[in-house]
Amino acid sequence: MLLVIADTSPIRYLVLVGHIELLHHLFSTVTIPIEVARELSDPSAPPAVQAWIQSPPAWLSVVDAVDTDDPALRNLDPGERAAIALGIKLKADLILIDERRGSAAAVSKGIEVTGTIGILDLAAQRHLIDLPQVVERLKQTNFRYRKEMIEGLLAQHRDQ
Repeated sequence: MLLVIADTSPIRYLVLVGHIELLHHLFSTVTIPIEVARELSDPSAPPAVQAWIQSPPAWLSVVDAVDTDDPALRNLDPGERAAIALGIKLKADLILIDERRGSAAAVSKGIEVTGTIGILDLAAQRHLIDLPQVVERLKQTNFRYRKEMIEGLLAQHRDQ
């Protein structure tokens, strides 16, 4: 079984598009540091996200913070920093993170990374979602993406 650590954004957007259960279907269990749980429950988070983290599913494990003074992680937000530090400590197989700087930092530490788009791609490969429909929902959120990346992903799945 893979050890998967998640940052805030993939969870947030999967909740918002109505497909948070994909994490369970794809990875069985997911672990988040307490900092990520705090970000998900912050008053600035969408109400659906706040409600979801108030009653987390059994497949989600929330763990205490891991101290880190790693200079490579200093410029990241608390959730990213905590997710990567936890990934390093637990020797995670995969970190779910969307932000470029966070992704680059995790990769530099030898941890494989994927984000919301990668999760949707994997779910579409396994026929768990209607990718065009989910992408349309994602576009209705404040998710930032490169248009070419989304168009390429949709084209790839149309051709399969």
